[in-house]
Amino acid sequence: MSGVALALEVVVVFFLALFLLHRYGDFRKQHRMVLFATLLAWFLCFLIVFILPLDVSTVRPPACVETRVKGVVPLLSYSQSLVPKICQKPWSYIPDGILPVFWRVVYWTSQFLTWLLIPFMQSYARSGGFSISGKIKTALIENAIYYGTYLLIFCSLLIYVAVTPELHLSWSGLRTIGITAANTWGLFLLVLLLGYGLVEIPRTYWRASCHGQLLAKTYFKAAKLMTEKADAEENLEDVMEDVRTVNETIKYNHPLRKCIDTILKKCPVEYQEKMGRNMDDYEDFDDKGNPYPSKKSLVKLHKQVIYAVQRHNRTQVQWQILLDKAFHLEDVAKNESSSTHKFVHSFPSAEPPGWISKYLYTPTVEWYWECVFRRWCYRVLAVVLCVFSAAVVWSECTFFSTQPVLSLFAVFIQLAERDYNYVYIEMACFVTIFFLCYCVYSTVFRIRVFNYYYLAPHHQTDAYSLQFSGMLFCRLTPPLCLNFLGVIHMDSTISHQTRQPTAYTSIMGSMQVLSFIANGFYIYYPMLIVLLCIATYFSLGTRCLNLLGFQQFVGENDLTSDLVDEGRELIRRGTTDTGPSFKLSSVLYRSDKAELLQDVEPLDFTGEEPLETDNRRSVLLYL
Repeated sequence: MSGVALALEVVVVFFLALFLLHRYGDFRKQHRMVLFATLLAWFLCFLIVFILPLDVSTVRPPACVETRVKGVVPLLSYSQSLVPKICQKPWSYIPDGILPVFWRVVYWTSQFLTWLLIPFMQSYARSGGFSISGKIKTALIENAIYYGTYLLIFCSLLIYVAVTPELHLSWSGLRTIGITAANTWGLFLLVLLLGYGLVEIPRTYWRASCHGQLLAKTYFKAAKLMTEKADAEENLEDVMEDVRTVNETIKYNHPLRKCIDTILKKCPVEYQEKMGRNMDDYEDFDDKGNPYPSKKSLVKLHKQVIYAVQRHNRTQVQWQILLDKAFHLEDVAKNESSSTHKFVHSFPSAEPPGWISKYLYTPTVEWYWECVFRRWCYRVLAVVLCVFSAAVVWSECTFFSTQPVLSLFAVFIQLAERDYNYVYIEMACFVTIFFLCYCVYSTVFRIRVFNYYYLAPHHQTDAYSLQFSGMLFCRLTPPLCLNFLGVIHMDSTISHQTRQPTAYTSIMGSMQVLSFIANGFYIYYPMLIVLLCIATYFSLGTRCLNLLGFQQFVGENDLTSDLVDEGRELIRRGTTDTGPSFKLSSVLYRSDKAELLQDVEPLDFTGEEPLETDNRRSVLLYL
């Protein structure tokens, strides 16, 4: 049974990563290297989270009773008076030597992805060139500047170690400096995301139980999305006009005609049919003195076409999905006062009901769930998550105290140690780290950097955003795990206790090589979570964005009320436009949505969205 738990978790994590990639990416149209790199990054990060509880329980001695003259001693406490007895290994025990090798492979592979491969692939994908050599050249130039910044940081730390007399340079020391630098960068961003998620996630579930507020926010989103949708349509028209002009200028026998053909393949079918390819025009391109676009301008146009088409199709699909959501919430509001206790849809589906709708999820069951039980389930879940958030905030501020032990999660683990309850240890560790990861990872999925980085479901995420999310996960997960081990007092660097380390911390090396980071930054910086939680609770970031002109849903606000009214009118028009023939329209809607999903041209290694700025890795806006 020693390898069953490890193998089972590997399989579960793989399918979890595959499911998420299928939800956000497009297996049919996106480049295989983009999908593979993103899947591998997500898989490795999720795997670290799932396997770490097994590592924590494995470092415990087998479940046996070690007695003193006066009774039972704590785990990992050794003295001459100990009388060891025959031990029983826990069911999930992993033999010695397996986890260190496993962690080295997983950790260094994830670091190779996040610092070398994925940044190179991002630059390659967005270069917009028409040849492989041109893309590679652009990627190398961009990454040379990018890596120069991190090389400067590493050299600064190296100089610090060299000029410190009590420190001696060695290969393990240099490796630890590199790991420390990466973890310090990750911890800086980790605290920001965690402070936001600890408050926003419970609040989201609580607000989801309030149908009125949820419907108002849906109206608000409809108004914003309609503006974005109209802008996307206008942008697509402008870009298609530029393509038409270039297509008419460059004839079939021009050397750059192949580039035009590549651009035309990325245009929607209706525009391709309108523009044609001028294959019947045998006019020599040198007969007229018309100026011809350069290859550099065609590269820029190529990027604009890919971006415009992808954005247009994404907003179309999102608009239809938002309409469905608004119609459903309006139905819930209407059915709450129903005396028949049967849920009635304003626009019934044209598809025949399945056996689940006939026998299990009947209109009566649907009414009780949608109008009664759902809101209470969300409220109970919100309260539970709020308690977890409070426990995390308290533990993050007190985990450095070992006498007395103030971290709640460390207390729970130590209580389990006394009874040698390995199942409880694993479950407590898993629930704790899962909640931390949920707060951090869900925030990554919520982040939107204007239209440059945006994880949109229903296969609407572009290649750059997929890779950027994989890069973020690989940089956030190692410091997140170290922070978790510190919270439960399993990291001797922070707890300053003499105890057997986990296999995970053993590959990280001794952080005491850089004592000002181990004894200062790693301990006191997480306390900023308190300030971030307060700022998130009062929506300071949202209010600042609203003042800067980025419309946000801010309670009682004139602009918010205007947008809610506008969104309500847009949904009403959508209902009116649907008319009595909704049964046919719903079929057409599903067909149109499927076509849009198929027509979306994700960003891959042959076409990319325009990036007007290279400094996209640092600006994060919660929209």
